[in-house]
Amino acid sequence: MKIGMVSALSLTLVACSSKSTIAYCVDRRAIPTGDVQGGYKVVPDFFCERTYSYTDTDYGRYFWYYGGKRTTDSSGTSFVSGGSHYAPSRGKIKSSSGKTLRGGFGGSGRSGG
Repeated sequence: MKIGMVSALSLTLVACSSKSTIAYCVDRRAIPTGDVQGGYKVVPDFFCERTYSYTDTDYGRYFWYYGGKRTTDSSGTSFVSGGSHYAPSRGKIKSSSGKTLRGGFGGSGRSGG
């Protein structure tokens, strides 16, 4: 009986430890400058969270961008490219600041877009 319980627990831990997708909150309107070629400017998570009060000019400006490669220019500004506007249909999603947006223990989290 103990062997069955250990096997079930180890399978659960393996399933939960699968690699997560990183979601970056980005600014659609920011244009890369300097030594960075293309991509979206990474901004603080609160711009993509539902608690941020949008103005008419902000609507659609900030969104979650999934995966991709993060690059930092010479001024210290981060940009991300090579990812997707669409969240993967499965798996854990964490923000670049480490917040779980979906998946993990305790059920599913919020996702925004």
